[in-house]
Amino acid sequence: MDEQASAQTGRDDAPDAPDPAESERQAPQPGTGPTTSGTETGSTGPTPGTAPGEPPRTPEDSDETPDSDSDGTGDAPERTTAEEAADDNARADSANQVHHNNVNQYFLGALDAPEMHFGIGAADSAHARRRAVGRLDAGEADAVLASYVEPDCFEEAVTALQRDGVVVLVGPSGTGKRAGAVALVATVAEGSDYVVLSPGRSLEELANGRVEFTKGVGYVLLDRMHEGTTATADFDWRRVRDTVREHGAHLVVTTVHEPQGRAPEAVRHVAWRAPDPAAVLRVRLTRARCVPETVERAAQLMPEGCRTAEVVAAAERIGAGAEADVVWKEYGSNAAAPVREWFAAERTPQEWAEVTTLAFVTGAGFRDFETCQQRLERHVARAFAEPTEEEAAEAARRAADRRLALARNALVTVEERENGALTRTALVFAHQQHRAWVLRELWTMRSTVYWDGVRDWLTELLSDGRTDLELQLSIAQGLALLTPSAFEEVVQNYLHPWASGVAGPAGQSTATLVLHCMCLDESLAAVALGVARDWSRSYDPVVRSTATAAFSGQLGVRFPTDAVHTLLRLTGRGAGAAFALAGLVAVLAECRQDTGAVFRPLAYRLRAQRDLPADRSKEGVLDAALTVLRARDARTGRPVCADVLVHSPAQTEKVGELWAGVLGNLPRRRRALDGLYATVAALPSACENPDPAAVRLGTAVGTALRPHEGPALRAGFEAAVRRAERTGPAPTHLIHLFLDAVLSTEE
Repeated sequence: MDEQASAQTGRDDAPDAPDPAESERQAPQPGTGPTTSGTETGSTGPTPGTAPGEPPRTPEDSDETPDSDSDGTGDAPERTTAEEAADDNARADSANQVHHNNVNQYFLGALDAPEMHFGIGAADSAHARRRAVGRLDAGEADAVLASYVEPDCFEEAVTALQRDGVVVLVGPSGTGKRAGAVALVATVAEGSDYVVLSPGRSLEELANGRVEFTKGVGYVLLDRMHEGTTATADFDWRRVRDTVREHGAHLVVTTVHEPQGRAPEAVRHVAWRAPDPAAVLRVRLTRARCVPETVERAAQLMPEGCRTAEVVAAAERIGAGAEADVVWKEYGSNAAAPVREWFAAERTPQEWAEVTTLAFVTGAGFRDFETCQQRLERHVARAFAEPTEEEAAEAARRAADRRLALARNALVTVEERENGALTRTALVFAHQQHRAWVLRELWTMRSTVYWDGVRDWLTELLSDGRTDLELQLSIAQGLALLTPSAFEEVVQNYLHPWASGVAGPAGQSTATLVLHCMCLDESLAAVALGVARDWSRSYDPVVRSTATAAFSGQLGVRFPTDAVHTLLRLTGRGAGAAFALAGLVAVLAECRQDTGAVFRPLAYRLRAQRDLPADRSKEGVLDAALTVLRARDARTGRPVCADVLVHSPAQTEKVGELWAGVLGNLPRRRRALDGLYATVAALPSACENPDPAAVRLGTAVGTALRPHEGPALRAGFEAAVRRAERTGPAPTHLIHLFLDAVLSTEE
């Protein structure tokens, strides 16, 4: 099955870290998600909207007495310590959810803001809001193949793919491996269907049926994660090859990791080289209908050191009418030249601090920037020799007038940004590409002592509780840009400590934002996935909670199948996985992506456990389903399910199945009824003609209900309507349509 279809079962065989203690404490959770109409903590947890200390509602409070409007608020029994702890965790989850939503909404909004300088990969909104796995759209495949230029190693790879059915392309980032993989399966595979597999797929999963290969289909696994060297590597590749051959499919795998020692003989590993950049440029500009003079001038002006991805980006801009000499200043050696010239000169500690501060604090005003710079200078002072009296006097003079010093820095400029009816001053790099090159030069030229100071400075900024989301995102962008040069430094000294709570909630949020930013770069997206997967298997519940937050946002949009598998595995383990699933549905709906990636496996698990006795696994799935169904969009206040029913009617069947499943659970029935009513009542605000959506939902719920559950649902739903009418009128016509559709399925 492909990456999208495989989510139907929600299987995940990844090893799980055991809980260090039965009563593990819920940690503050960064990330994203919608607001919810309440917290879900299991059959004994508090009902959403209840006051602190209110006892759990009993079955008598819900639908055993469906015609009663009473809330069952009699004398409350004495509460146990366990119940109070459950309430505390539930309230913490609910409060954290607001923060999660703010982080994701801010990130998605920043993608559309023209003044936000990401400088990371293809940071356009359309690209960032699209999944990286699943069936490759015909239009996307055609766009890749129409302008493809074969490198000199292409025929070698074609021969290997025809012979073995599998080939591995090995080469650095930016050499066109992704386009090459698509071109290879298009050349060799019998059909025109192409499926992109998750980079997290292991050789074992490829060989043992976890991926269901289909005859004639071409499969591409981009940026495969490094599994380490094993004595059975050749045997494992042989099993993969035999499986693919047996099904009549073809598989192309790309990776940046060269085989250690002797390369496996079962599958050819081809050293991939980039195509001729001038040829790539000419083909793309010719397809853009540029005149020959423009094509040749652009080719002549192209600087050295341009990666294939840079040539493609530059060709798109030149084809759209930009001047070639202006465009090429931002790519290849031209982009690096001003930065390298600046670093080649003798620089003072203050100047080093200026560019370092700007690399992580981009877009701040003068006052905030100078404050951050002064704090950095204190942390990195020990990386420089003791100044002489003359040097100390000069440093004091420069420190007294920092703004003049910034004005003399050729890498720094000032831009005016709109702030409502006013404008504000923002310090940025003179060219967007300078930021990445500055970080590369800093990493190459400054010592460990200096970088220890940078680490402590950033951790201090995040720990003081005053860091807003704009600064967190700026820091995250800087670390994402540093990752290609210093992956281990970023992961070990920033991401993992912050994910474990060392820098507080702001640090956790920033760690997730780093992964979101990495998802904007095709070459870093798989790296981000690998980091989050490692977090999800941590023994530390705080680290796991950061993983759930990461998977509920941009990382989940890019890799929805991996996100859902991971979050379902964590349900019921106190890591906020249920809220993260709800957050993922909200983000997928906003990005107009497949929300069924969550609904399908959740419905599968709910159906599989429906008749089993209650245990932690079943309770976790029920809580996850109810949390997802009751989630509300923070911007509109509407239940997310209402928007899904309107904009993605194909999901109605699974949504109805989920509602039927939670309605069949007595302890959760009242909350489910209130949530179902809220969804139906919100349909008029989601579309102009809500009647068809209400009928479709009613039919789906009725079909999924067990025999004779329809009349009980009607009675309970009418009680929910009466409760809701205390705060406003109910959409009577829509409710009747919904209930009639439910009952019509019993005829």
